[in-house]
Amino acid sequence: MLGCMDHEVRITLRLPADLHAWLVAEAKRARRSLNSEILHRLEAGRGDISADNESP
Repeated sequence: MLGCMDHEVRITLRLPADLHAWLVAEAKRARRSLNSEILHRLEAGRGDISADNESP
C-alpha cells in the first residue's frame, strides 16, 4: 500500500455489474480482498507501485 496512510476515507462506489464481477475474480486470483485489489490497481495506475502480483 501507500507506505504509511495517515487516515482512510470511506466512499460509496457504483460499478457496472460486469466490472464488479471482473474485479472480484481478479482479487480472488491474486488472493486479495476486493478492497485491496482496487487499491492495488489504483496505486499501480498512478505509479506508486509496480503492477506485479504482490499483495499490498
